[in-house]
Amino acid sequence: MKNMKYKLLGISFMLVLSFIGCNAKNNSKASASVMDAVGGKSVYDFTMKDIDGKDVSLSQYKGKIIVIVNTASQCGLVGQLSEIESFYKDYKNRGVVVLGFPANNFLGQEPLGNADIKAFCSKNYGVTFPLFSKISVKGNDINPLYKYLTSKSENGVVDAPVKWNYQKFIINKDGKLVTSLSPRTTVKDQEFLQTIEDLLK
Repeated sequence: MKNMKYKLLGISFMLVLSFIGCNAKNNSKASASVMDAVGGKSVYDFTMKDIDGKDVSLSQYKGKIIVIVNTASQCGLVGQLSEIESFYKDYKNRGVVVLGFPANNFLGQEPLGNADIKAFCSKNYGVTFPLFSKISVKGNDINPLYKYLTSKSENGVVDAPVKWNYQKFIINKDGKLVTSLSPRTTVKDQEFLQTIEDLLK
């Protein structure tokens, strides 16, 4: 009886150790998943179509500060394109790049196709910063890049759904999201410029 009692105790002890071990493994896997989703992801993981339809890996901008903005040719804020272009010219030699992503998510304010968008931005606002093919920046068909930018579960920083055209996302030299600024915050505003200057230090 005594031997049987010790055997039962031994089996119980092994079951407890096994249970603890399984939990430890599961917790480890969960932690790894969180790290993969947040710590390991950056804008460098995305390849986008440029305005001419060519694939562009965003990893080519490694080491630069990136400003991502959703544009629309028929929006009341379209005048910001001139300011964004001036900012780009002033800062591109300091390691800053602007990436423009036309989108038609707000009141149909970007009805043009890619070729016409390119011509419109160049002719009317002298845009030379990189433009990309039209995408969706919200809703069920949101582009994966914008899902990353707008979801804290993906970027690890903030939930920042796009509220309107010309919302700005600032990315650091490691390809990680730093902050999102409202559509009406222009590239001339102190809040925007101070963020850029701090990242350049």
